[in-house]
Amino acid sequence: MSLYLALKFLHLLGATILLGTGTGIAFFMLMAHLSRDAAFVAGTAGIVVVADALFTATAVVAQPVTGYLLTRETGIGLGEGWVALSLGLYVTAGLFWLPVVWIQARMRDLAAAAARAGAPLPAAYNRLFRIWFACGIPGFGSVMAIVWLMVAKPALGG
Repeated sequence: MSLYLALKFLHLLGATILLGTGTGIAFFMLMAHLSRDAAFVAGTAGIVVVADALFTATAVVAQPVTGYLLTRETGIGLGEGWVALSLGLYVTAGLFWLPVVWIQARMRDLAAAAARAGAPLPAAYNRLFRIWFACGIPGFGSVMAIVWLMVAKPALGG
């Protein structure tokens, strides 16, 4: 296998992991939240925190590394329109993902405390869920746009 194909495979794998893990996390967190069961939310959020650390964080590191190496291998400049826009969207996704990592851990802790006390999910949990959900839209949307740019490689700019 050529270096180019190996890098392309790893880059595509990273993109798939970002989209797949993001979709799975969003689905499972939403379903747990809708149950209003504090113990279920705590358990789900605990798994989500681990999944983010294992899968999302690894892909977040691998994507720019493999992307940069691909640009070097192909001779495409980082200033190429679709590449530059992808990089901007990557930063945007990161700015929304980083607080979500902390929010998920805090939601887990609040739900676990409520479950131990036999209490409903507290108002602080509900506030964090709304922020978590709101951050997911531009964060995940940015990743989807990056994948489209990666596939279409549109001619942008002048």
